[in-house]
Amino acid sequence: MKTLGLIGGMSWESTAEYYALINRGVNAALGKNHSAKIVMESFDFQRIEELQYAGDWVALEREIIEAGKRLKAAGADLVVLCTNTMHKVVGNFEAQAGLPLIHIADAVGQAVKGSGLRTVGLLGTIFTMEQDFYKNVLVRNFGLTVLTPDKPDRDTVNTIIYQELVKGHVRESSRTVYLEIMDRLVADGAEGIILGCTEIGLLVKSARVPLFDSTALHAAEAVSRALSAFPGPSDARSDAVSRKPVQ
Repeated sequence: MKTLGLIGGMSWESTAEYYALINRGVNAALGKNHSAKIVMESFDFQRIEELQYAGDWVALEREIIEAGKRLKAAGADLVVLCTNTMHKVVGNFEAQAGLPLIHIADAVGQAVKGSGLRTVGLLGTIFTMEQDFYKNVLVRNFGLTVLTPDKPDRDTVNTIIYQELVKGHVRESSRTVYLEIMDRLVADGAEGIILGCTEIGLLVKSARVPLFDSTALHAAEAVSRALSAFPGPSDARSDAVSRKPVQ
């Protein structure tokens, strides 16, 4: 079994979900009392948020690369960056940190393409929805058409993430707002919705179209990669790394 290096704390609420999903996936695949081999670097999210809103992506790239180097020194074989937004700064990660990165947009794109859908809505932070670093992977690598909400809805989605979900506040009123925004994306042609922020899956569990939970899909891909050369029940492993959309 390979050792996974998790870069987390962005936020710790979703990082805890990663930890649980990965360990459950390994146990489902291998049985007995197996669990994942994990080392972790966890950030103080306040500093990350301040640098994001200041637009200091150079500093953020440096932080992520240095975290990767520390994970390599700790024995990690692969890196899971437990956030969508910070994939904006991973272009030089593998070369600089010396470890392969399991890219979250690749895990999501594979799932969407495998489902047969071609047009999807994308919810996430304002950075993920408005910048091209994430959408370009989905378009270029998987041939998808990606829709995002209009500006007022993007602001609402982002506010709920940073003011509620990263603090673990899951409110029925916010769930209703998100579902309304999703319905507007469906009216615009979305066949499914990507939950492109690792906290959104804590709030929204189902909708009237397929949901692609980036956290669950990324964690499943991490399990698959960690166990890629490890003997175990193939049917259990298949279940553990299913890329079916969350319904």
